[in-house]
Amino acid sequence: MPIREPNLHPAFNIVRVGYVDYLCTDLSRSKAFWVDALGYVLTEETKDALYLRGLEERGHHSVVLRKSDQPGVAGVGFKVFSEQDLDDAALDCKSRGISHRFIERPAQGRTLSIVDPVGMPTEFYFEMQPAECMLRKYGEHRGSQILRIDHANCFTPDVQTSYDFYNEIGFRPTEYTETEDGKNLWAIWMHRKGNVHDLAFTNGRGPRLHHMGVWVGSMNPIIHTCDVLATTGWLKNIERGPGRHGISNAFFLYLRDPDQNGIELCWDKPISEWPRAASGELTMFTRTLNLNALLAERVE
Repeated sequence: MPIREPNLHPAFNIVRVGYVDYLCTDLSRSKAFWVDALGYVLTEETKDALYLRGLEERGHHSVVLRKSDQPGVAGVGFKVFSEQDLDDAALDCKSRGISHRFIERPAQGRTLSIVDPVGMPTEFYFEMQPAECMLRKYGEHRGSQILRIDHANCFTPDVQTSYDFYNEIGFRPTEYTETEDGKNLWAIWMHRKGNVHDLAFTNGRGPRLHHMGVWVGSMNPIIHTCDVLATTGWLKNIERGPGRHGISNAFFLYLRDPDQNGIELCWDKPISEWPRAASGELTMFTRTLNLNALLAERVE
């Protein structure tokens, strides 16, 4: 179970996770959930797709809901540092024998589509059509008040192979778990932008996206989301939570959209407030959720 040295000088430079492109069977129902209930900003609507963004995002979209006969995920997109990085990425894929091609995506510049070593569709882009930041347009804040995309969490049949590839192209591990015998990786969290993770891999049937993680500004929007979904016909779409992760200490709520695509609303305490032992090391635990204590932390 080798944890490798991070590659600080990869062949091309990835900045962060940028979008998830979902396949949906009923766009009107998807719009009712994502826009009307969760409060996503609708940047553009066509007969075949919805393009959504969070309140503080300045790009055209971080979520694409694309009309399809079958639900699924068309790809997870990552922003690169420059136009040259797209060409460098294509050369790197060619040298590795990785399937790749340049494709057209609405509101984006050149986009490189690849299939990673375990079969996960991944896209890289540099340019995206700009959009207005809505962070200070308080009258437009609705539902979950989602600020931005945070991460993508994927199931993979081979965590080591997935980790090795993304480590080689510059992702750095922040946390990992292993099997009881210590011989194999069970899950790993990796980042580019300096957060807990842009991308995570967990052992399971796949490759497939388990969920897209999105960031909210505090605990309050997560509690409010539960109230909204419970009173607008979407109660069954709450999959798990609210609760708090042991590894990242993030407060979370897992949801499923009408096509069972996964979304995680998350918010973290400042690192200075994370639980630590006397030695200074992070204290990880699994405990029964004390909802009353969590509600007492809520800022009114």
